Amino acid sequence: MRPVILGGEKVSLGAILKEDIQKIWKWNNDREIVKTLADPSDVSTLEEWMKWYESLTTKKLTKRAFAILNEEGEIVGTVIVSGIDFRNGTAEIGYFLGREYWNRGYASEAVKLTLEYCFRYLNLRKVYARTYENNIASIRVLEKNGFKLVGRLRKHAHTPDGYVDVLFYDLFREEWEK
Repeated sequence: MRPVILGGEKVSLGAILKEDIQKIWKWNNDREIVKTLADPSDVSTLEEWMKWYESLTTKKLTKRAFAILNEEGEIVGTVIVSGIDFRNGTAEIGYFLGREYWNRGYASEAVKLTLEYCFRYLNLRKVYARTYENNIASIRVLEKNGFKLVGRLRKHAHTPDGYVDVLFYDLFREEWEK
């Protein structure tokens, strides 16, 4: 039985279970998915992902990871809150979905639920995110959730599409509460 942390209309945020790791590992080796993630050249092993899973319990002060669950309770992606800084009240959010779950509104709602978690339960004052300029879907997710573009590193990251700008977005709690 998987604990559900927060529920929405289309998706819920739940605890990541050990049996999810094989699916997450598969997605993180899908070239179409990883081309817009931090290191699109990465090829990971199942053992690396098992170690990542085990590390979640030791990084609770700085990281929270959630399974994104669809209406049937099936994992469709993950969302991670990392770099949690309680002194400054900030953290970074990152997310991805399995390709078969794209264009269903799952990511937008998962980010919405994660913001609720960050602002109501972690008592953060600001959440930020990074994305590549060619990740139009992620830009839409962030802007739909009220994030503002606050910076750009020009032609900063290499992807299979060439060098792209890295875009920085943030959202303050008071903007989220409106």
